[in-house]
Amino acid sequence: MSRIGVVTIGRNEGDRLIRCLQSLRDRLPDDVPIVYVDSGSTDDSMARAAALGVRTIALDLSIPFTAARSRNTGFYRLLETDPDLDYVQFLDGDCELMAGWIEAAIAHLDANPDCAIVCGRRRERFPDTSPYNRLADMEWNTPVGPAPACGGDSLARVKALQGVNGFNPRLICGEEPEMCIRLRQQGWTIFRLDVDMTLHDAAMTQFKQFWKRSVRGGWAVAEGYVMYGQPPEQYMQRQYKSGWLWGIVVPLLGLLLAWPTRGLSLLLWLGYPYLIWRVYRYRRQSFRDRPTHARLYAVYTVLSKLPQAIGQLQYWLTQWRGKQATLIEYKG
Repeated sequence: MSRIGVVTIGRNEGDRLIRCLQSLRDRLPDDVPIVYVDSGSTDDSMARAAALGVRTIALDLSIPFTAARSRNTGFYRLLETDPDLDYVQFLDGDCELMAGWIEAAIAHLDANPDCAIVCGRRRERFPDTSPYNRLADMEWNTPVGPAPACGGDSLARVKALQGVNGFNPRLICGEEPEMCIRLRQQGWTIFRLDVDMTLHDAAMTQFKQFWKRSVRGGWAVAEGYVMYGQPPEQYMQRQYKSGWLWGIVVPLLGLLLAWPTRGLSLLLWLGYPYLIWRVYRYRRQSFRDRPTHARLYAVYTVLSKLPQAIGQLQYWLTQWRGKQATLIEYKG
């Protein structure tokens, strides 16, 4: 364990942050260095983290902050005090570390020197509180084995991250898969273990939170497509086209052509129940979801097409105006 350090980031996480840091204290030896980077919290996050003996860093707010910038700040500060670390565990402030994860992750990285990052199963703390929490829990259930990318929680090889200069600090979302693309371009691999890694608290109880999160997802799709959408990566090509098609083209064509076609154009909207059925069948066949969960996922996946398209449009409008991108936050 002397070979590992931890970087945690957060903003107004309150009790969620304390559960996060306490889980690290419970699962790791006392000599494992832990850095918490705070992005302008207005609660007492900094003081409470310091009270637990965690090294705290307040991000400079004169520069627009992002999760990527927070992680980089914590990562390089960690290496200033502990330059001999081999691995670093990244953990979002609304997550708790699960027992046994660190040991399994280190064992995999030790046995696979070409692996840059290993991640596991992130689970929702309260999946039954709202349909949006359930959706997040299903979203975290990615395929086990070689993976194209990781999420915000992962154990990374220090040497690999140094080789690509860490996360891209200007990205307001989608920074993890973007960095993973650069890692894979250098010959590194990413792996997802069939091991519980973290317990996440999405705290999504309102539709407007789901909407904002979907808008942010649309922004990530657009920016990812612009950066890596062409061969060989072809990153986010399908999602990008789907966002425009189902979020804007189909509904607008149905409405604009309704008068000249005497309403026949509204039949285009029958594509939505068909899409719901396709997503439902995919979740049942590929993930063995319960029928109720698969229906929930399918309906909300289709509902998210409009806010996703809005997020894509916001990205292009921001680029056209030459403005600085700012965070799209769905939590209160």
